[in-house]
Amino acid sequence: MRIAHHAVAKGRSRLITVGLGSCVAVAIHDRTAKVGGLAHVLLPDASLGRGVENKARYASSAVPLLLDEMKAMGASGPFAASLVGGAALFGPLLSFGGSVGARNIAAARKALAKAKVPLIAEDVGGESGRTVMFDVTTGKVKVRSIRGGEHVL
Repeated sequence: MRIAHHAVAKGRSRLITVGLGSCVAVAIHDRTAKVGGLAHVLLPDASLGRGVENKARYASSAVPLLLDEMKAMGASGPFAASLVGGAALFGPLLSFGGSVGARNIAAARKALAKAKVPLIAEDVGGESGRTVMFDVTTGKVKVRSIRGGEHVL
């Protein structure tokens, strides 16, 4: 999936997003229903960009979007979330006002807390990009990065 996009799936499916730099991937899972959703979030909220109709673009609207679509597929909770990304790819060079990555992480955490979805695993920050593979059947999130290798959250 591309930047500012999302997907929801049920059963034997795998959702993948590549190229996470300052963006964050929010993965939400319902273990009982075997339904999961993944969003590749570009910005913390709509005040920082254009295209407010694309709810997957912003952390503040991507979480409710995923939950609504998951519920339409039969999910009812309990839900659990994983969060990946939010790197500062350029280090302190462009960090005036806090890096976009750090603001994306904070906004995603806030949106999950507001939706009462527990954050059970994360791989955030740092200075390298990541790829995420989300197994909807098991809820496992595999993260691959140049500096961090490959691991499962």
